[in-house]
Amino acid sequence: MSLEFPTHGILPSQSIEALIAGGAISSATPWDADQVQPASLDLRLSDRAWRVRASFLPGKRLVSERIADVEMHPIDMTHGVVLEKGCVYIAELQERLSLPPGLIARANPKSSTGRVDVFVRLLTDRGGSFDDVDEGYAGPLYLEIAPQTFSILVRPGTRLNQLRLKAGEPPKLETRSVGVDLQGGDIIGFRGRRHAGVVDLDRIDGHDPKDFWEPLTLRRGELLLDPGEFYILASSDSVEIPVDQAAEMTPIDPSVGEFRVHYAGFFDPGFGTDEAHGAGSKGVLEVRTHDTPFLLEHGQIVARLVYEPLTERPSRLYGEGGSHYQRQGLKLSKHFRAW
Repeated sequence: MSLEFPTHGILPSQSIEALIAGGAISSATPWDADQVQPASLDLRLSDRAWRVRASFLPGKRLVSERIADVEMHPIDMTHGVVLEKGCVYIAELQERLSLPPGLIARANPKSSTGRVDVFVRLLTDRGGSFDDVDEGYAGPLYLEIAPQTFSILVRPGTRLNQLRLKAGEPPKLETRSVGVDLQGGDIIGFRGRRHAGVVDLDRIDGHDPKDFWEPLTLRRGELLLDPGEFYILASSDSVEIPVDQAAEMTPIDPSVGEFRVHYAGFFDPGFGTDEAHGAGSKGVLEVRTHDTPFLLEHGQIVARLVYEPLTERPSRLYGEGGSHYQRQGLKLSKHFRAW
């Protein structure tokens, strides 16, 4: 197929739909009506997965060849399956790519995936890095899945990550620092419970949050992060993504703090804007410490938001047609009822 993109930028929804119509993005099953987002495409699990003993990069080989080296056993996900915390899995996705010249792609966990501490990374045949898809790639897509705090129930069609397509090399328009809010109310965050039950990732508002989360209260405007624990916090400032831009939240330099912030990095155009009825939306931060305790202070910079242009305004904005996270403050994932 031939598509012309006069400017370098992230592709909006209508361009993604054109790629689907032209066969550059295909699927093993019919597309879901809400699968195309304002500046990204949700990817879906197929019915095939494998429990593996180690993560890997394909390098110069096919993913299927590398799976054979590390496979412990295959998994049929047709009727749903529990993926255990502390284990690593590889799942085949329903979507395939045949990228035309000039296009690259990048994947990230969906916000709901990061908020339940499920670490996911996209794999492509002969790929030299996680989550990045090279120009001209033609082949299947796979997902590494590593639940950290909760075991999860998934099935074919479950969406754990999303794909953003880029024409050329979009310029970095702006980089904003993101601070953490430790004075936002009676509850300033949540910590995952170590021995909770299973989270069904297709069950919306179906779990009692008290069974899975411990609320955190204010103590002197600071929070001691314990090694190995998982926290949900909020940004100190509101986040706004202009309607002709998209953003990705990226980690800070590790020299600033011994923790990782925000597994799910994509923010779509219109998030937090007046036009999309989302003014005042906060960024929710998924925080996991490394090997040492770390004392976090109110307002401390914990991440960066990098803004890039779209090739054109999307046909719809974030939150139009409904969203679980527009106008959010401190908020758990959509799988949990309100606290």
